Amino acid sequence: MITVITGASAGIGAAAAGRLSALGHEVVLVGRDAARLKAVAGGLTGPKADVLTCDFASLDDVRRLAGVLRERYERIDVLANNAGVLSKRRQVTGDGHELMVQVNHLAPFLLTHSLTDRVDKVVTTTSMAAGTGRLDPGDLSRERRRWNAWMQYGDTKQANMLFTQALATRGVHATCFHPGVIRTGFAGDTLLMRFYLAVPGMAKPPEAGARTLVHLASSAGEPGRYYVKEKPARGRADHDLAERLWTASLSALGC
Repeated sequence: MITVITGASAGIGAAAAGRLSALGHEVVLVGRDAARLKAVAGGLTGPKADVLTCDFASLDDVRRLAGVLRERYERIDVLANNAGVLSKRRQVTGDGHELMVQVNHLAPFLLTHSLTDRVDKVVTTTSMAAGTGRLDPGDLSRERRRWNAWMQYGDTKQANMLFTQALATRGVHATCFHPGVIRTGFAGDTLLMRFYLAVPGMAKPPEAGARTLVHLASSAGEPGRYYVKEKPARGRADHDLAERLWTASLSALGC
């Protein structure tokens, strides 16, 4: 089993890599920091891991990553789209997209789209924050609407669910999941996450957040479904919106 995990230098990605490696997966660790990735690779107990750097804030870097993966692997059993970001202030990437929509949706969309013929299964880390999403495929970067960090984050997590549904419609074995409130550095400077971290027992360790990712990567799962605690849950299914997002994403990426 060859499993590519993005956002693998810490947190849920690193924890999932550790468990999947122990189960015999040959993991490919993807992240921005080579030193941290190598440290994760050094702690794995299974087959030797591959380490690849990529910054999802650069679409050219995502294209380069896809090219390297295609050169090295004739097949990829699992692509785990786990990398993500929450920014308290509005930022625009060099590609002209709002940072969160690029890192959380457009970059994994591009990577997956570039590897679809090589990948057997896609697992995407989303969030229950998708329930707050008010995604507009015609305004992914919220240029014409009010921008707020959590509103935009909710949009991007809704995009993860819709992307999963659209992939399944196209015959790809794709699932997504909510990891729970996890004690990592993710969004640690926001008031909401500081509150969650301060409440005893609310925030769980990364291993707990990785459990569903590992379950979906190593078992069948139901294509197009959203999972919580290793079980199917009710997500925001909207075929029309998923198709409009697919078209808008291809246009935004020049595909």
